[in-house]
Amino acid sequence: MTRVMRFVGRLVANFGVALFGALIAAVLAYVLWARAQPPVQLWHEVALEQEFTAARAQEIASLDAYRALEDRLFEELDAKVYAHVPTGPTQRLNRFSPGSASDPRQREPNWNRTFELIPERPRGGVLLLHGMSDGPYSLRALGQALYAQSYRVLGLRMPGHGTAPAGLLDVTWEDMAAATQLGARHLADSLDGKPIHIIGYSTGAALALDYSLDALVYSGADSGADSGPDSEAGAELAVPASLVLVSPAIGVTPAATLTRWFALMSHLPGLEQLAWTTLVPEFDPFNYNAFSANASLQVHRMTRATTRRVRRLAAESLIEEFPSTLVLLSVVDATVSPRAAVDNLLGHLASGRHELLLYDINREAVASPLIVTDTAELTKQLMADASLPFAITLVGNESAANRRVIARYKAPGTAEVAPSDSLSGTWPDDTIALSHVDLPFPPDDPLYGRYPPQEPGQVFLGQLAIRGERGVLKIPAQWLLRLRHNPFYEYQERRVLDWIDQANAPTGNADD
Repeated sequence: MTRVMRFVGRLVANFGVALFGALIAAVLAYVLWARAQPPVQLWHEVALEQEFTAARAQEIASLDAYRALEDRLFEELDAKVYAHVPTGPTQRLNRFSPGSASDPRQREPNWNRTFELIPERPRGGVLLLHGMSDGPYSLRALGQALYAQSYRVLGLRMPGHGTAPAGLLDVTWEDMAAATQLGARHLADSLDGKPIHIIGYSTGAALALDYSLDALVYSGADSGADSGPDSEAGAELAVPASLVLVSPAIGVTPAATLTRWFALMSHLPGLEQLAWTTLVPEFDPFNYNAFSANASLQVHRMTRATTRRVRRLAAESLIEEFPSTLVLLSVVDATVSPRAAVDNLLGHLASGRHELLLYDINREAVASPLIVTDTAELTKQLMADASLPFAITLVGNESAANRRVIARYKAPGTAEVAPSDSLSGTWPDDTIALSHVDLPFPPDDPLYGRYPPQEPGQVFLGQLAIRGERGVLKIPAQWLLRLRHNPFYEYQERRVLDWIDQANAPTGNADD
């Protein structure tokens, strides 16, 4: 027996040494990879002091104060970054070169800034929450469509965003949650009791979920839930009438926790690049191309926190009184887990008032063999599961024989599937699936759309077809391949407007 125990002990020890060695090797490999990335620039290191944080929430307690601070922030950005970046032909696609094609200050309005659209007689309010590394531009099209339907719209710039990528080095999800509460309070106070709604994109969807849980707790609707980062102010929060969650960051890989150590190591001399998981030239006027280790960590922290809260609240029964929620998601998403929207949220909500609008891949026979990982199993499971408490609309091919696209609907608590809508179109010839980043952008988007705008001198980052030898371009090939507009946007926008109208109807209408 003793001999066996010694053998097991040696085996465990050797396994531990091997595992530790593999971990050290992986870390060293990552360090070498990071060191081979482009050097950090001024905009990766600049410290901007006029930024909103959760610690300043008492001082900056209104939208007017928030926007005044934002004005000072952008003045500081001009002085600390734009004033020190050269101009000229070689800088034409540098976002931080004054007057370049990518300079967001050349556009009117500058969609990196907080914006508000106020109709003459608002019927309700909609708060737009963008994702990590992008800005208010990402939900601009939906905001303008809602404004045209007489909704007061607030597109809030999140802390750390819209300025320089260095803002992602120390921003926390608590900072963004505090800004979300400020924006929601402003809308609620401006509407004389009319409903508010929230549309969140990617990380903004997690912020919408966190806010809604706080609002429910302090409204008394679900007193069993724990609170978020700003619990003392929770009693003042209005419960949204509905949520629309676009490519929601509700579940990400646990490997994101490792980014904490890379961020710490980046403070060592010569290891500055370790602070960044991606270092790409900044040519996009409304989205950072660089992504920080801290940003990954904050998304992971937030998704873990919201998931724990949902599971605690649903421990005994499905969650009642949760805002009517529509989730828009591509079945293939390289950024977030599509399954997490079901397992971590929709599956815990009471039946009848929630829906998943899921975009399938292009399953035309000629396209399917090109897919690395087929997602058919996930869609089959969801459409065949009669126990799901939410509705599903699956957008995809009419059949494997053609590219015509239809929508199939499955009601909560049933496995019966029936065609619901015929979309006016087919899969584009060059499109095999949607992506994490494309859902909120229409095909005619002047920056990310299918065709470049008519106005000369503007950078266009949509349907690019650049050919040549590998290694020639500074832009990664994966960036070029990723679809950046939604070919079915018109259908999706109609669904979003109908969803918000329906949730808004009981307490507000256009004649109020």
